[in-house]
Amino acid sequence: MSVEKIIADWKKGNFKPIYWLEGDEPYLIDQLVDYAEHKILSEAEAGFNLTIFYGRDANWPDVINACRRYPMFAERQVVLLKEAQQMKDIEKLEGYVDNPLPSTVFVVSYKDKKVDARTKFAKTLKSKGEVFSTKKLYDNQLPDWANNMVQHHGLTISTKALHLLVDHIGNDLSRIQNEIEKLAVNLGARKNITEDDIENYIGISKEFNVFELQDALGKKDLSKAIRIIQYFDKNPKAAPIQLILPSLYGFFSKVYMIFGAGTTDEKAIAAAVGINPYFMKDYMLAAKNYGHAGVERTLLLLHHYNLRSIGVHDAGTSDAGLMKELVMKMMAA
Repeated sequence: MSVEKIIADWKKGNFKPIYWLEGDEPYLIDQLVDYAEHKILSEAEAGFNLTIFYGRDANWPDVINACRRYPMFAERQVVLLKEAQQMKDIEKLEGYVDNPLPSTVFVVSYKDKKVDARTKFAKTLKSKGEVFSTKKLYDNQLPDWANNMVQHHGLTISTKALHLLVDHIGNDLSRIQNEIEKLAVNLGARKNITEDDIENYIGISKEFNVFELQDALGKKDLSKAIRIIQYFDKNPKAAPIQLILPSLYGFFSKVYMIFGAGTTDEKAIAAAVGINPYFMKDYMLAAKNYGHAGVERTLLLLHHYNLRSIGVHDAGTSDAGLMKELVMKMMAA
């Protein structure tokens, strides 16, 4: 079951008595909770038939009593339990879950956790209601997701601008959506998002960013790499080392996979490794410049400097100092 399918059912008036929303992706959970709060009931109905609890402050008897009330002047009532992962004795809701009131739509937001599927409570939830379990998107899924969001706003975006946006923000769907909405407002009548728009309205430099550093390293362009690191040193919020190193590790991990692809066909490699064909030439060039042993050594270096960046075997070298050391050793690989 997807967010779209659940909302489509709600629009048709098809409701289950319980929706248990759990897992690692808060954006998807928030979408459903927001719809349940503002769209299932009309404004007039919500005044009498919408009850909201927050896990930290909620007592399980109060939640059950609210769920057992009958709706007033409406077909159904909605009871929301937000931040349910913070609620004490939440498993004591099992008595209601086992015998829910059909006229109540009980929606539970249980973020960053999942109920133990082996328990009786979990089995009761599954048999009596809808358990919607979420997980974070993989990094290689983010560009497609962001592009779909852009299209949803009636816009298009250049491939490089898309990856610049995603690489800078990372796996934060809510923030990606907010930035796309900001772009939609600022574009006016224009419909295509460019790299200049990313720079002007989101504040990501199109010349000095992780994406361009990755490009410089792939090409073994030392002077460009050092210029970008110096920019990061003067603008710490532009790309902290905790953002840079995982991004570079992801790039070189894919480069490493090229050597085991068993083919020289770039389209086949792109499909197998999960590389956007638009950037395939960059990965192939890095594979050529570093070679199998060089890429392997680079991955080990990235792991080593990631540890140093959090203080393991390091006496306090600055982030810029670590990055310059790392780049020099990578270029020598």
